[in-house]
Amino acid sequence: MTSIGIRPKAAGAGPPAPRRPRSTWHAIANGVVLGWLALTAAAALAHPGLPVPRWLLVHLFLLGAVTNAIVTWTEHFATALLRLPPPGRWPMARLAILNAGIAAVLGGVAGGIPLIAAGGAGAVVAVVAAHVAVLAVRGRGALGGRFAHVVGWYVWAGAALVAGGSLGGLLASGRAPASWHAPTQAAHAHVNLLGWVGLTVLGTLFTLWPTVLRTRMDDGVGPIARWSLRAAVPGLAVATGGLLAGQRWIAAAGLLLYAGAAALALVPFVRTLLRRRPHTPASWMLAAGTAWFAVTLAADAARQSLDGLLPLVLVGFVGQTLLGALTFLLPVVLGGGPAALKANAAVLERLWAPRVAAVNAAVPLLVLPVPGWASRAGWIVAVAALGSFVVLAAATVLRTHRPSPVVAGITAGVLLTALAAGVAAGGGAEPSTSTVASSGTRTVEVALVDMRIRPGTIEAPPGTRLILRVTNKDAMQHDLRLATGQATPMLGQGETATLTVPPLEGTIDGWCTVPGHRAAGMTMQIKTVSGTTAQEGTARTPSGTSGESPQGHAHHGTGQLDLSAPMSPQWSPYDASLKPAPGGKEHRVEMRATDRELEVAPGVKQMMWTFNGTVPGPVLRGKVGDVFTVTFINDASMGHGIDFHAGSLAPDVPMRTIQPGERLTYRFKAEHAGAWLYHCSTMPMLQHMGNGMYGAVIIDPPDLPRVDREYVLVQGELYLGEPGSEEQVAKMRDGRPDAWAFNGTASGYAHAPLTARTGDRVRVWVVAAGPASGTAFHIVGAQFDTVYKEGAYQLRKGDDGGAQILDLAPGQGGFAEAVVPEAGHYPFVDHDMRHGESGAAGVLKVTD
Repeated sequence: MTSIGIRPKAAGAGPPAPRRPRSTWHAIANGVVLGWLALTAAAALAHPGLPVPRWLLVHLFLLGAVTNAIVTWTEHFATALLRLPPPGRWPMARLAILNAGIAAVLGGVAGGIPLIAAGGAGAVVAVVAAHVAVLAVRGRGALGGRFAHVVGWYVWAGAALVAGGSLGGLLASGRAPASWHAPTQAAHAHVNLLGWVGLTVLGTLFTLWPTVLRTRMDDGVGPIARWSLRAAVPGLAVATGGLLAGQRWIAAAGLLLYAGAAALALVPFVRTLLRRRPHTPASWMLAAGTAWFAVTLAADAARQSLDGLLPLVLVGFVGQTLLGALTFLLPVVLGGGPAALKANAAVLERLWAPRVAAVNAAVPLLVLPVPGWASRAGWIVAVAALGSFVVLAAATVLRTHRPSPVVAGITAGVLLTALAAGVAAGGGAEPSTSTVASSGTRTVEVALVDMRIRPGTIEAPPGTRLILRVTNKDAMQHDLRLATGQATPMLGQGETATLTVPPLEGTIDGWCTVPGHRAAGMTMQIKTVSGTTAQEGTARTPSGTSGESPQGHAHHGTGQLDLSAPMSPQWSPYDASLKPAPGGKEHRVEMRATDRELEVAPGVKQMMWTFNGTVPGPVLRGKVGDVFTVTFINDASMGHGIDFHAGSLAPDVPMRTIQPGERLTYRFKAEHAGAWLYHCSTMPMLQHMGNGMYGAVIIDPPDLPRVDREYVLVQGELYLGEPGSEEQVAKMRDGRPDAWAFNGTASGYAHAPLTARTGDRVRVWVVAAGPASGTAFHIVGAQFDTVYKEGAYQLRKGDDGGAQILDLAPGQGGFAEAVVPEAGHYPFVDHDMRHGESGAAGVLKVTD
């Protein structure tokens, strides 16, 4: 078996090295790790009452516990593997500076003090950079050794933290433009989790895994380690660059290269596993953690986003790997001889089997789209497993090393500093109102909630310097931008940022920059008032449409388009032909929200919000009793959701808004026949639907007869202008579309007619998507002998009467059938001629 310098020497193997100093150091360093783990568990329990709770929970664990563990153990492994002398006093200084920096980051972000947060990030980056430099310099003379490859992994892992920490510092400083926030955050998460954590774990497993299994190291580890590192680092660099540039295909290529390198690096792991199965608590936890890491890499390569995978990463991979490593390593480094090692291991391994089973059972509950109670149960189980390990590990450390004043001082100081920063940042409940009675510097709590900025008006004396502490309390992302140029980053639910307003002079407008949110009323004003009665945070919304600029109602009316002009050569019509319902009872569909420029009228292009890049989105078809499983992925630039009228279910989970890069699974059973609408479920729905986010689901009535031609037309309204702009939204509210359209293009089927042959029975399914107007569908020159509307026949073939109109209110659907008697051109229109003459028209061309 290969030793990596973490086991006590056998009797007679020579004079033992002095153990007390190193074991004491490990008691201090690992005590700090356990302290951060305890704070993580406490934060998970107090989650709703904390500032920026999700961010704080993630960073207490990854920045606090995991970063301390990596710095401590990479220095230990490098020293042991390369047979270097102890590093002297540097580790103690490093520990103090590192944790002071971590506390500054946590306190600065939670307290809304960007300067402190950015300074703390700089300290963390500096410490890790110095740590990596020390490893490289101290190991230079031993780099030709058998285990030199391990140090290479640690050096590149540290470089990744320097890059990721710098990106994090930029985000924490609040100086990054709002448009940079999402790509920078994605790159920050990837380079830290896959680089700082992932590279460290992969490099360590080469030697730790066979040691834990008490077997020899696999042959050929050295070349595999070197080649996999040479692929992993460029892969991570390419992925990071692609995420920063917003180029998903570049990011995907980099992530695939990294995943391939990780697969190569895990070849010795698998070979060793096949030779000797896990048989100890540590080996089981390391095996399970590595398996979840592989799942993470596969999912991330497909999604290029870690947002929805964070519970899997934190609990399944990182948490389980850390606990497995500490279970094996702590008894070894705490010293005390074989008897103490055995006793300490026995303490740490108490109830390990149910703990491991519970953690791995919890991971799916945290990642998959399960009911809220199941997800909460998963978190309770995961936190309980973490908390139980912290208690056992603390007991192990204390039974071996009574805390000296130095140990107690450093550990308590670090933890109390972080805890105090978090408590101070929380500040209790936010007041609904507060008063500024004089100038100077004043802090105002601002909430982004229910598509409003509260308070809507802040009044203060001239010269007042305001600090706005902005918290997003909505499920969707928001930000706040001031006319003076200051802006928060895009904030997720529960996240907080701080804006410092220059000394007040006059009126300052503020608004949310997410498309459509300003026009929907997410505005505020900061006003200067004379005297001492100014009130800050007066919770009143300006009368009328708050925050509208004078140009908010620029003219955009109908009649501005030349619908007889030719379409551009690149245009192709939406395929209105409807294929028969597919066989089988289960239908799996992938739908992506995307922003795409489309030609919406002759020669007129417009950026549209779409499902799968088309307006309307793809048509789904099935039969009564069929089950549809829809994977909805947000590839757009803002939050979106989806609502299928064809299913009946509680909307809380499947219809929720997901942010860019996230996905959800929407499963529904078609209980009833009909022509059903689906649309974006994100508020304000008027804007999301008005910009193209709608489509149709056709569920055939039982025994629906076949016809010669079958088409589907989804009628919608067209609003030109920048999506979400005040001018566009004003037209939506006033009911002033620039045009109406069948299947996304005004008069599109006048330029590319639908076709039939003489004597054909033609069935046309129609869905009125609105969002504000219905339709009176009519085919000029034809009479309907069959009309089906909202799940019931209004007229059947063979009845004495006929019909001329299929009338639908917004959101309704149905079909009409007619037999075309002779060749010619049969216009079809919305017989509300305001709509028909403004684009809701096309032609059915009939030939012999």
